[in-house]
Amino acid sequence: MAESQGPAQRLFTAGKRLLGSLLATGETRLRLAVLELEEERARLVTLLLLAGLSLLLLLLGLAVLTLLVVVMFWDSHRLVAIGVCALVLLGSGAALALWVRQLARRRTLLVSTLKHLATDRELVERSRHD
Repeated sequence: MAESQGPAQRLFTAGKRLLGSLLATGETRLRLAVLELEEERARLVTLLLLAGLSLLLLLLGLAVLTLLVVVMFWDSHRLVAIGVCALVLLGSGAALALWVRQLARRRTLLVSTLKHLATDRELVERSRHD
């Protein structure tokens, strides 16, 4: 049957097959991107809940510890105790803020999708040069 088709018909058929392949590949990559976005969303929700709970517990623990230190030194050096506690808390907070900023700069969103798209582009470039 392919022999009975003219050159224009064969070109049209090849174009349809190529378009179908491109659409199938695009659909696969889109599904992968959606799956990664859903996983990232679930991971972020879990992280936010755990971070909020740990932040609350740490805050309560630091408040009680600070109160204990101030009460221990109330008679002799209460202002020094309050100042040292404040400096320790502020220094720890600044260090944690820098660490969080460094973690936030990491790119994890759609890493797998971008890797697969780069592989696809590489294969297309290789096939052009062959």
